[in-house]
Amino acid sequence: MILFVSDLHLQPARPVLTEAFLRFLDEHALGAKQLYLLGDIFEYWAGDDDLPEPFHQQIVSALRRVSDAGVQLFWIAGNRDFLVGEAFAAAAGLTLLPETWVIDANGQRIVLVHGDAQCTQDVKYMAFRAQVRQPAWQQQFLTMPLPQRKQIIAGLREQSKQGHAEKSYEIMDVTPEAIAEVFEQTGTTIMIHGHTHRPALHEVAGTRRYVLPDWEPEYTPSRGGWISIADDGTIARHVLDGTTL
Repeated sequence: MILFVSDLHLQPARPVLTEAFLRFLDEHALGAKQLYLLGDIFEYWAGDDDLPEPFHQQIVSALRRVSDAGVQLFWIAGNRDFLVGEAFAAAAGLTLLPETWVIDANGQRIVLVHGDAQCTQDVKYMAFRAQVRQPAWQQQFLTMPLPQRKQIIAGLREQSKQGHAEKSYEIMDVTPEAIAEVFEQTGTTIMIHGHTHRPALHEVAGTRRYVLPDWEPEYTPSRGGWISIADDGTIARHVLDGTTL
């Protein structure tokens, strides 16, 4: 079985969320063949020099246990954790992938993305994304002291919250044109992504697009879950307790 998860936004201030993720790894990921982490696993990532932080060590160690058990782990960066680098990958025992990746699952070609690059109506975000994804910008940012980077990120997160309050759901969602372009460029008809926090299955013009949920186990009703592909190619969506939708 292959599993896909995204948008946990792990952080020390949300212990119930951390427990839910660790339980998912122990009860479900350990029995999988592959686990794809499709972005925004962390609320933010300031750089791999923050690895020694105890909370990060807890998550990395949990991922490493899954990897050491023989499960292949793969990572596609999100808009919150695109600064995850090779040191993190080596510690967690996972492989970093490009932002668009195609897999073959039982004869099905499936394209994987985080989803933020397809929110093309959000012009301000797309401009910001183009800037921070440049290697030169990242190299310069990572030369700053870690406390300074965290302070900058905290300011950006606050701006993002204010910006979201002023934007419609339509602007923050993926656009049909961007999705169609990915399908055309990759020659696929099935997509799995996260980012929008709007879990669903969209079937359009012979294509299927599965959207992963964000994780909020603290609330009632709880949110969260993952997507699986069984050995026979069956794709299913699961809620936090493992129930199939």
